[in-house]
Amino acid sequence: MSIVNKTIIIVNNVICRAVLLLRRLSTGDNRLKSIHLNHNTTKESLFTNLVCLHRDLNFNKRLSCFGHSNISKPQLTRSISDNIIKMSTSNTDSTQTEKPKHTNRLITEKSPYLLQHAHNPVDWYPWCQEAIDKAKKENKLIFLSVGYSTCHWCHVMEKESFENEDVAKVMNEHFVNIKVDREERPDLDRVYMLFVMATSGGGGWPMSVFLTPDLRPVTGGTYFPPEDRWGRPGFKTVLLSLAKKWKENQAQFLEASNNIMNALENIAKVDVEASSVPGEATWNKCVRRYMSSYEPEFGGFGTAPKFPQASIFNFLFHYYARDKNNAEGKKCLEMCLYTLTKIAKGGIHDHVSSGFARYSVDNHWHVPHFEKMLYDQAQLMIAYTDAYLATKNEFFAEVVRDIVKYVNRDLRHDSGGYYSAEDADSYPTFGAPHKEEGAFCVWEYNEIKSLLGDKHIGAISYLDIFCDYFGVTESGNVSPGSDPHGELTNKNVLIIYGSKEETMLNFGISQKQFENVISECINILYEERLKRPRPHLDSKILCSWNGLIIAGLAQAGQGLGEKSFVDDAINTAEFIKEHMYDHNNKTLLHSCYRGDKGDIVQTNQPIQGFLDDYAFLIKGLLNLYEASLDLKWLNWARELQIKQNELFWDHENGGYFTCSTEDSTVVLRLKEDQDGSEPSGNSVSCHNLQRLAAYSDKNVSPEGGKDEMEMAKKLLIAFSKRLNESPTALPEMMSALMFYNDSPTQVVIAGGGADPRTQALARAVRSRLLPGRVLALADPAAADAPAGMSEALMARIRAAGDVPTAYVCRRYVCSLPVTDVKQLEDLLDKA
Repeated sequence: MSIVNKTIIIVNNVICRAVLLLRRLSTGDNRLKSIHLNHNTTKESLFTNLVCLHRDLNFNKRLSCFGHSNISKPQLTRSISDNIIKMSTSNTDSTQTEKPKHTNRLITEKSPYLLQHAHNPVDWYPWCQEAIDKAKKENKLIFLSVGYSTCHWCHVMEKESFENEDVAKVMNEHFVNIKVDREERPDLDRVYMLFVMATSGGGGWPMSVFLTPDLRPVTGGTYFPPEDRWGRPGFKTVLLSLAKKWKENQAQFLEASNNIMNALENIAKVDVEASSVPGEATWNKCVRRYMSSYEPEFGGFGTAPKFPQASIFNFLFHYYARDKNNAEGKKCLEMCLYTLTKIAKGGIHDHVSSGFARYSVDNHWHVPHFEKMLYDQAQLMIAYTDAYLATKNEFFAEVVRDIVKYVNRDLRHDSGGYYSAEDADSYPTFGAPHKEEGAFCVWEYNEIKSLLGDKHIGAISYLDIFCDYFGVTESGNVSPGSDPHGELTNKNVLIIYGSKEETMLNFGISQKQFENVISECINILYEERLKRPRPHLDSKILCSWNGLIIAGLAQAGQGLGEKSFVDDAINTAEFIKEHMYDHNNKTLLHSCYRGDKGDIVQTNQPIQGFLDDYAFLIKGLLNLYEASLDLKWLNWARELQIKQNELFWDHENGGYFTCSTEDSTVVLRLKEDQDGSEPSGNSVSCHNLQRLAAYSDKNVSPEGGKDEMEMAKKLLIAFSKRLNESPTALPEMMSALMFYNDSPTQVVIAGGGADPRTQALARAVRSRLLPGRVLALADPAAADAPAGMSEALMARIRAAGDVPTAYVCRRYVCSLPVTDVKQLEDLLDKA
């Protein structure tokens, strides 16, 4: 049977089984490492889909079908390879000085991922009209390769295939080859990942898709081995087969691509079946599903791989805070605090260099996939801040400060923007022939002994105290189950299984002595680590992720009373306004880059902002307004919301598309309906709309108020089926749903912003975990009402006199004014 006929059968049959699988994954704990839909899955086939994954891969599919599928879940490993992978390097990450043999068009790009491939023998194009026109003119299939710079298996496929001159020769002769950074072009990545997942049942990066010259997908997958093995064809075999079939059966290819696009369009539709917003039963169902999937020994929801999915914490903290006497709410708080504690003590937390890794491959949060992503740091700042506000436990505050230390030290450009990520792989020593995962982070016992062995407190060795506290052993502390290929043999990943009290008791030392010893040991190890080759830094600066970090810094600055965090958020907002904002069109750009000289540079054709850029930045600006009470951030947020509505709103069915209609090369506009490693733009926008409406006091005006509440309502109705059927797929939107049903808690403080009495009232608000809280400052001397505040309320404010005064409004009914901090606290603490 021809490959085209097989593709058509896939569209008509296999897609249904993928749909059922993905729905099942979306309603549970979303465990997805590598899924296969073969009925006859063998032990060998468990090792065939080697990919880098994020937690947001579970696209929901909506095709009705029938049948039974015997789906096998592959074994989880850190990495699977029968060879040592000698990693290639970009011109910004190399220990080699020799002149490269090959240079292709990617050399003029700014993306670190594209630059990593600039010296492949493959004749790569970036995504551009020139490449598309070439495919049409020469009547060739397009090979689209999508990945990102810190993706381990992207590096592997590059080394095995894209640096292979024989493979490159086939690619160059028969295909137009396009390389895409998924973080630069999330719109393209989502479209073709939807295709790969729907037709194969699995997804991840590298993503390898073959397109017709009009950009319609015909077949694809993820990682392909260079030669035939593991029961699947090698990449060269696939290339030659497809090239032959395209020449012989082009009409069938085109027919198949039309069928595929029709199927994808149906899959991508958001079913709008409801006419009203869901209610309490929906979020109660969501809570109970999290309770049933909660893992009580080490926390988290489900088993390995374990991701610190911050949207879940946001929802559960919100559920608890709206009624702190509710038994299920108390259970939600307990699950959050225990899980966050275990994550902070785990190996996923870098105890030496700070910050958090992407995920843990085991159940203990011990052995991580070592890459560090900006969006994880940003969202975990908020989760740990909420934990601190709920408990006032300084442990959680210290974790927040640790994250801020990491991002400011290792991910921040001098001008205020934050870089995207640090790689998991690095050279173990300078001059080493290949990179290893975690090489920068792990320790052998003898290394630690050589650094700490001569230090003592009395007769007690620093080494013994340190090893006891962090679980270090002479033979290494990584279990074989977390390291099946021996990459971490004799290595230690620092983890705290016990407590400092237990270690203090074991050695008979005081808390001050313990803290001095551990602090000194960490400093010694940190200085030693700086002597190692650093992991690759993805110096791409994304508007969306910087919006998240603004939100995190502003929230942490409020909750912990750290003005410097708020100042950092202000600097980042100013950075975006200078480098990623078109003042004439009032539009955002998606990315900018660190140049060779450390300056900020842009591509020849800047990438226009996507939904997430607007939604995440607006969230950050709203948090920043509440942290600084500077009206300019609220005004910019409102301006951006108007532009977001213009570019992305679906006027027919409600909700936002992920991209605008401006780029004709995007063959399908999608609506993201999954809160994964990042929250969906729709979920964050639902919060933003309601907050902006609250600032406008429900006035009917072009700037917001009633119109924005109506949009939030339409958005929730658009996703109501998803919320009801798969509640754990959208925890961030579930929080927005509670916000909508409860209405916000509005706190308006009338007074001069610099007045210490005004600041004391603001601190009382910021120091509490208040769901749906909206904080605004009204200066009685100001000529205009801030943020569209009603004239009735402004009249009361102006009549209040010179004493700073607070008003607490719930369900749009305001309390009597209070001027005393204790009175305000009592009002805020009422159920």
